[in-house]
Amino acid sequence: MLEKLVNGFESFLFRNRAWVVGIFVFLTLFLGFQASQLKMDAAFIKNIPLHHSYMQTYLKHQKDFGGANSIMVAVEDTSGNIFNANYFDTLKNVHDQLFFIPGVDRAQVKSIFSPSTRFTEVVEDGFAGGPVIPADFSTSVSGLETVRDNIEKAGIVGRLIANDYSAAMVSAQLMDFDPQTGKPLDTIAFAAQLEKELRGKFETDKVKIHIIGFAKMAGDVADGAKGVLLFFVIAILITAVMVYLFSKSIILTVLPLVCSLTAVVWQLGLLTVIGFGLDPMSILVPFLVFAIGVSHGVQMINAVRRRVMDGQTTKAAAASAFRSLLVPGGVALLSDTVGFITLLSIDIGIIRELAISASLGVGVIIFTNLILLPLVISFTEIKVNKTAEPTAEEVRTEAIWRFLARFATPKYAVVVIIATVVLYFAGLQQANQMKIGDLQGGAPALHQDSRYNLDTFFITDHFSITTDVMTVIVEAAPEACTYHDVLTQIDEFEWLVRNTLGVESTVSLASVAKKVNAGFNEGNPRWEVLPRTTASLVQAIGQIPTTSGLLNGDCSVMPVYLFMKDHKAETIETVVAKVKAVAAKMDNDKLQFKLASGPVGVMAATNEAVAEAQLPMMLYVYGAVFVLCLISFKSLKATVAVIIPLYVVSTLAQALMTQLDIGLAVSTLPVIALGVGIGVDYGIYILSTMSSKLSNGMPVQQAYYEALVERGSAVIFTGLTLAIGVSTWFFSALKFQMDMGILLTFMFVVNMLGAIIILPALAAVFWRQPK
Repeated sequence: MLEKLVNGFESFLFRNRAWVVGIFVFLTLFLGFQASQLKMDAAFIKNIPLHHSYMQTYLKHQKDFGGANSIMVAVEDTSGNIFNANYFDTLKNVHDQLFFIPGVDRAQVKSIFSPSTRFTEVVEDGFAGGPVIPADFSTSVSGLETVRDNIEKAGIVGRLIANDYSAAMVSAQLMDFDPQTGKPLDTIAFAAQLEKELRGKFETDKVKIHIIGFAKMAGDVADGAKGVLLFFVIAILITAVMVYLFSKSIILTVLPLVCSLTAVVWQLGLLTVIGFGLDPMSILVPFLVFAIGVSHGVQMINAVRRRVMDGQTTKAAAASAFRSLLVPGGVALLSDTVGFITLLSIDIGIIRELAISASLGVGVIIFTNLILLPLVISFTEIKVNKTAEPTAEEVRTEAIWRFLARFATPKYAVVVIIATVVLYFAGLQQANQMKIGDLQGGAPALHQDSRYNLDTFFITDHFSITTDVMTVIVEAAPEACTYHDVLTQIDEFEWLVRNTLGVESTVSLASVAKKVNAGFNEGNPRWEVLPRTTASLVQAIGQIPTTSGLLNGDCSVMPVYLFMKDHKAETIETVVAKVKAVAAKMDNDKLQFKLASGPVGVMAATNEAVAEAQLPMMLYVYGAVFVLCLISFKSLKATVAVIIPLYVVSTLAQALMTQLDIGLAVSTLPVIALGVGIGVDYGIYILSTMSSKLSNGMPVQQAYYEALVERGSAVIFTGLTLAIGVSTWFFSALKFQMDMGILLTFMFVVNMLGAIIILPALAAVFWRQPK
């Protein structure tokens, strides 16, 4: 039945090939125009698991306490002392410039020049205070000395002023929408504006500007992603050379490359049609689409070339190759597509967009490389020199196939299977030690010596606070902060969490209220306690404005800020576990401690979402591949023979991640699915040739030998070409692209080896010949 459908489809296409090619040309022009309208898109909201409980808490209180999408600008005086006129003029200009950049929440801009940055001191009559920068401030010696005194009284050293007085901080929260246009904030354009309006205008030999925050990181990643175009060009050139060496024909080199590039154009155009942009992480997908397209294109030109060598005309050879490859190629590409679609199960927008982008790209390859390519080839005239005697190269190739065919004999199969089992369990032991999350300091998407990470390390070294902040939200009844027992519990919670490995310092309404109470009592440290009476408590809390971020308007929500050593996976895991344990003991009807807000809160939610998605994703990927292979081969043995090498390679890839200190994160999680989806192609092409011969009673070794003769060159060539292409990513300016390149290179090569070594060994066991 299936064969009849394929033959009918082939007959229709090749009878109307001119019309069909014309339709492809029209669609390519249309989608090419759409692709030209594609824009980069790196919205912050796409990077968080919106439905995670932490993020529900984060979004609920974002308006009152700001979100995790913040910017920190450290203005450094290169002399090491900020108290000079030039520096203060520059700092004020930076504050004012950041204040007026569209997308900045002006109410959340904070520096020593903010009116809300005030000092309080204990005097004979009680308290006295005012803004750190007085209204009559001048950059005279006396004016600067006054500001120095106010800074020390305000207790902002380490937060808004560097510990060594070498720099000052200007921070701001960003809005989700651009107030000028009403559209979602263009994060990448915003980052470029920061670079131009702040660093470009104010950085000199005397003053250095350091900028960190999600928007700036996204901008730097986008800048690094522009280099992907260069890697794409290099990959095309490498692939062209290798395809020519394989086909020894210019026309058979150009056509698969053109059809694969057509698939990329279709993919990018379809993204615009459905209203998507191209995220910096998804910018790698077009290369993978091109690589997968070439791999299937090589199978097609290999099949055509072999048939021409057997004496067929080019048109007949193209039609015959189309019939023989449509089903195995279609199943392989459907497996890829369904495998990528399984990534939609992960509740993170950036991964879901990658899943849709990759699925679209691989889906269109079915049309461009399995249908368009043979049709275009049929219009050409391919000439192959066929000699009577085999050439030296053909003799060497046959010797290789004879050697590899030994793996399909019981004697060698046992050795291969034992070695595979040993490798699997060794890899499994390492894979079980794989960490969830980032394992390096700074922005994991960028190299440690990148400008962004150098800025991060400067701020970490010179200030007591960084963007590595986790906020625990304490929810209670209105006016709860006026009750001693409520604040006592918050204070106890803060103390327990502060003494957790990885937490550098903490701040809460309770700890600040204790300092204020001491101030009401001549600054005596013995009075640094929470007042027991409501009246005294109200007096202390009344000195703490809602703009401090320590309480909301009706005092029903009081965050506890945890300033952490770093955002490495182990640190986050340790702190989250401690917060959960303490909260479980202290939660009651009056108040609840809820995770989490702040940048590290977002990371914690993302790590948990990745951890939760890992097993279901793998089950979905392998389930989809299993079902499609079972439908295609109609044989459980054949399906298992394809699946086992894939699973072993996936385990070894996770072991490699452990060895190279690559954590399972948003950028690396999809690689496992991508590797499985692409790796299955090798086994399907080999076994689809073997299965028909095995069903006719041919011995396994002979069936495998003939499969190698027909498709072995294309399979090995594809694996090596894909691996060489992604190996160029080792030199990328983006750390996550380099990590993906390492993992994909490993998976492409080892999956290819699994298809030509492990698969025939399994076949020798599953299809044992009677003695």
